[in-house]
Amino acid sequence: MSFKVLVVDDSSFFRRRVTDILNKDPDLDVIDVAINGIDAVEKAIALKPDVITMDIEMPLLNGIDAVKQIMAKAPTAIIMFSSLTHDGAKATLDALDAGALDFLPKKFNEIAKNTEDAGSLLRQRVVQLAKKKGARSPRISTFRSRALNDAKAKAAPLTRAAPPEARSLRTNSSFKKSSGKSYKLLAIGTSTGGPVALQKLLTQLPADFPLPIIMIQHMPAAFTLAFANRLNTLCKINVKQAASGDVLKPGCAYLAPGGKQMIVDGTENAAKLRILEDDSERIAFKPSVDISFGSAAKVFGGNVLGVILTGMGADGREGSRLLKARGATIWAQDEESCVVYGMPQAVTVAGISTLSLALESFPSAILKEIQHG
Repeated sequence: MSFKVLVVDDSSFFRRRVTDILNKDPDLDVIDVAINGIDAVEKAIALKPDVITMDIEMPLLNGIDAVKQIMAKAPTAIIMFSSLTHDGAKATLDALDAGALDFLPKKFNEIAKNTEDAGSLLRQRVVQLAKKKGARSPRISTFRSRALNDAKAKAAPLTRAAPPEARSLRTNSSFKKSSGKSYKLLAIGTSTGGPVALQKLLTQLPADFPLPIIMIQHMPAAFTLAFANRLNTLCKINVKQAASGDVLKPGCAYLAPGGKQMIVDGTENAAKLRILEDDSERIAFKPSVDISFGSAAKVFGGNVLGVILTGMGADGREGSRLLKARGATIWAQDEESCVVYGMPQAVTVAGISTLSLALESFPSAILKEIQHG
């Protein structure tokens, strides 16, 4: 049985292009197209697609307002197409605020070096969202309404059942007792679904949070500054896009800039960040969780609490392995609360993560762990 997709765009050329790309996957079936936001809302209600691809700039009703109406009337997994500009970044974050789950650049040459690779990535992202059982009622964005999110039933598992190793791992909805370890750094890695997850976690941390935080979110270069600024306005802690020379301070969170690598340098009592240009084709992710976590292991050793949140792929597994080898603690988000159970599953199945937690449990669990509560 194939997954039903609704393609929404005011450009007939782009509608045809996306339709052709998606229909190359036997698991996907573009059942219809919509030419504006009003058309999209009507067809979402009538056709009940598993996934919607949505343009942002459209006549009559733009993509952001269309997402809001769809999430209110016929909740559906939505992936946005956006421009890699400051305005495009803000609009995309607004779309996530409204309830969209993922986004991709609209210009395919900004997704990958060739059209085929870009098409493959698009199909992969759509299939991953479609495989989330119960995709018609995905986790509502905490950007828009924490009350709605808390009231909603838990989403069913995203993909196939987790391997036995993952199923045997302890999953706690409430974290009651700390390990008694001391920490000098909180390190967080995430990808698909990460912007919403990071906001839900960070907004619950107090202004006097006793550790510095580094965050690696797979995100285009044009988006990370806007995302860091938005988080800074919403959080009690300070949040900024990381820059070379930044000294790691308690109560401050540093977001790795898109398209570059973030390295932790110095000593654990005088740690600072170094931002590197990365033109290498060998490293798929820029920023890479593996690279930042690995550098943190060299500086902080075992005094790190590493957290792997929702995301596709396995970036973060090897960096987490390096941290754990030095005595650090690694936690992973559980399958049910992930948009994509890829990165957390990778560290869980490898036996690197010692605990799987629902997203909403992380803030209190982190505070109890680092404060020995």
